Amino acid sequence: MNDNAHQRTALGRQAGLVGICCNVLLFLGKIIVGLLSGSVSIAADAVNNLSDAASSVVTLVGFRLAEKPADADHPYGHARYEYLSGLAVAALILIIGFELARTSISKLLHPTSIVFSTSLVVVLSASIVVKLLLAIYYTTVGRKINSTTLRASAADSRNDVITTTAVLLSAIVEHISRWQIDGAMGLAVALFILWSGVGLAKQTISPLLGEAADPALEQEIVKEVNACPLVLGYHDLMVHDYGPGQRFASIHVEMDQQENPLVCHEAIDHIERQCLTNHNVHLVIHYDPVVTDDLLLNHLRQQVETILAQQHPALHIHDFRMVQDTLIFDMTIPFEWMSRQESLQQTLEQQLFQVEGKPYHTIITFDAVAFQPETPLKRS
Repeated sequence: MNDNAHQRTALGRQAGLVGICCNVLLFLGKIIVGLLSGSVSIAADAVNNLSDAASSVVTLVGFRLAEKPADADHPYGHARYEYLSGLAVAALILIIGFELARTSISKLLHPTSIVFSTSLVVVLSASIVVKLLLAIYYTTVGRKINSTTLRASAADSRNDVITTTAVLLSAIVEHISRWQIDGAMGLAVALFILWSGVGLAKQTISPLLGEAADPALEQEIVKEVNACPLVLGYHDLMVHDYGPGQRFASIHVEMDQQENPLVCHEAIDHIERQCLTNHNVHLVIHYDPVVTDDLLLNHLRQQVETILAQQHPALHIHDFRMVQDTLIFDMTIPFEWMSRQESLQQTLEQQLFQVEGKPYHTIITFDAVAFQPETPLKRS
């Protein structure tokens, strides 16, 4: 494990310990006040803090497991444990939310008065301040180490600021007006917890299912590739996320077939090293030699590109070659056009016939746009 990974794990553990200590103290203060005052919403907020403490424990364990090095059974490492810990946190939040909703509905059906006190105001006000500071802390550390789990914890802390403020206001409103809204406020807090749990579950499940790569990261990889003067074009960029700090990518680059293969190989190795050093991405590049001095082939490619551009701006081609009167190439296509492949191919052949005055057949491999960021070839 490199120094950055060690630092990331250390900061993640530290954030987990801070969260455990703060949330346990808040839980103890609120549960005492909630029981003394008879407020279900304060008790609900206390249990929410207890769930946050449990979430911090899960986060701590997740960072500990995620730092395990790669082994024979898991050659890409164990960094996805961080995503699994986030999913466990989401499940815990949902369970707590359902239980609090049940308790609050019971309080709505059988309302009781809240015993208002100075300690109630002090504890809830202190909770708001502590949670606000925790949100700032989690946000700062989460950005520094690019942790989805800590960013989710930051959002949860901001949510707690809102819910605790609502609980405090409900106690003040009942004290002043004698309106018994504690059960309704407790139910609102429970629903908010459930909503937060669903949102967190979506955030953690998405990378496990294989969500699209961050566009900013894709652009950084493309920038490294395009910085090489030998690269004429690129396609088939795919990024795989095996957890924070464990990203692998592959891409095809096109280079003039007349270039020395050894020079091209060294240039490709340099790009791969730069991506690992600058972006912590293990990049594998497939070398595609292309013909650049065939006038007819270049002309037909330009005609095909012009026709496709009139159909849709996301249609691009690569690996363009010709065998007798058959044009063979790959074409990127939007997801919503995947059912139109046959009609698109027929339209292309018809328009080519009209422009060239002779029939050309096509053999096309269609690829989804999501895996195909494209750039025009640097041909004169």
